[in-house]
Amino acid sequence: MRFEFIRVEKANYPVRLMCRLLQVSRSGFYAWLEGGEARELSDRQLLRLIREIFAESRETYGSPRIYRGLRVLDVRCDKARVERLMREAGITPPRKRKYRVTTDSNHKNPVAPNVLQRDFTCSEPNRRWAGDITYVWTLTGWLYLAVILDLFSRRVVGWAMDSRLDTEALPLRALQMALADRMPDRGLIHHSDRGTQYTSEAYQNVLKARGIVCSMSRRGDCWDNAVIESFFATLKLDLVFRRAFRTREEARQAIFNYIEVFYNRQRRHSSLGYLSPVDFEELALKAEAVA
Repeated sequence: MRFEFIRVEKANYPVRLMCRLLQVSRSGFYAWLEGGEARELSDRQLLRLIREIFAESRETYGSPRIYRGLRVLDVRCDKARVERLMREAGITPPRKRKYRVTTDSNHKNPVAPNVLQRDFTCSEPNRRWAGDITYVWTLTGWLYLAVILDLFSRRVVGWAMDSRLDTEALPLRALQMALADRMPDRGLIHHSDRGTQYTSEAYQNVLKARGIVCSMSRRGDCWDNAVIESFFATLKLDLVFRRAFRTREEARQAIFNYIEVFYNRQRRHSSLGYLSPVDFEELALKAEAVA
C-alpha cells in the first residue's frame, strides 16, 4: 500500500521525501516498481524546460531547484548538465545581498528564555512558530511587515503590513491571523526576538490566554531566529531588491502575492525536499493516513 501510494504521487512529490515520511527504502520502492523509463532529452529540449521552470519561479531558481523541477517531470539528467546549460544560456537567479535588521530591545519589559535554543526542527504542524518584523522601502516611505512562520513546513501562517511600527498592533495582527487560521492546541512554542512589540503586555496576554509557550532570542543574536531571517532574506532577494515600489499600496499587493501565491504554494524549499510549504503539509497529511 505504501509503495502504491508513492507510485501514484511521484509525479507530485519527490520519491526520496515520500520514502522518508513512510519509512521505506528507495531501493525497495524501485525494485517494486520494476522500471518506468525516465525521459532523456537533447540539450535543446532540456534548455527549453529549464527556461520554463525558471520563468515559473519568477526567475528566482538556481540550478538545484531547476534540477528538482526536472526530476518531477521524470527527465533524466545530472546536476552538472543543468548547471552548464544555465551558465551557457545566461540563466542566473538574483544574488544575495546584506541588509540591516533592527530590534528595539532597549526596554524594561520582561523577556522569556530561549526555549528553542536554535532547534528549528519540528515533526508536526502548529507545534513551533517563529515571528519577526522587517521593512520595505517605497517612494512614499517605509512599509513594515510582520510574519509568523510554522517551523514544520516553513509556511507563512500569519502576516500583517502597516506604515507604522510604534506599537504591538502590527505583530499582534499577524499572530491573530495565524491563530484564527490554524487553531493550534495549547503548548505551542512561539519564538521571536526580544523587541518591544513582542514583550509588550498586549502581545504577551494573547500568548498566555491561548496557552502558548513564549521563547525569545538572546540579545542581539539573529542566529537564534535564523529560519525567519532566512525567509526575509528570500523575500528581499526574490522580490524587494528587484523593483522599486512607488507607493505602500503597490508594495502591499506585491508582498501579498509573493507570500500567498508564490512562496507558500509554489516556491520549492530545499529543507522540504524541494516542495513548497503547502505541498509539504499536504504530503505529510497523506503519509500520516497511509502509515
